[in-house]
Amino acid sequence: MQATDILMQEHRVIERVLDALETAAVALERARPVRPAFFLEAADFIAGFADGCHHRKEEGVLFGAMIDSGAPRNGGAIDMMLEEHEQGRALTRAMRDGARRLGEGDLDAARVVVSNARRYVALLRDHIAKEDEMLFPMADEIITPQQLAAVLHGYQQIEQQDAGDGAHERFLALAASLETEARTLAS
Repeated sequence: MQATDILMQEHRVIERVLDALETAAVALERARPVRPAFFLEAADFIAGFADGCHHRKEEGVLFGAMIDSGAPRNGGAIDMMLEEHEQGRALTRAMRDGARRLGEGDLDAARVVVSNARRYVALLRDHIAKEDEMLFPMADEIITPQQLAAVLHGYQQIEQQDAGDGAHERFLALAASLETEARTLAS
């Protein structure tokens, strides 16, 4: 198993939520009824799974191993990925804020929700493609077998921290719930 296989599997889960989020944003933009909580729950998934678990593995484990193997920290692919992680966090905060305002009856906040949801989806789709097609193949080439064991151990530690409170299962269930609700919005 490569160090990136686990991350790519997580990308597939994140993409499912991106699809659901895009569907909900389109529905809201077309003035169809969408629960503001849908966007809050999507933001919870993003913060807890995409950013909390997945990005912690990248930022706290994989990127360090890549830098130790000679990948540039500044001005290269890792730097770009870190910047995009920060952009995603900002878009998620703005979407969450808009969804809260929408839930409080501020109908103008729908534009904020739609704009930030769409921008987040576009950013993450592009980001995932860069990692899957560029960064991860580079990581697979430069990470030594000894480093691979340490990277996988680091991933395992992060997963064990999350396993204590059942976070992983909760986020997978949330992803499935958002997908189901999005399908009803699309019909």
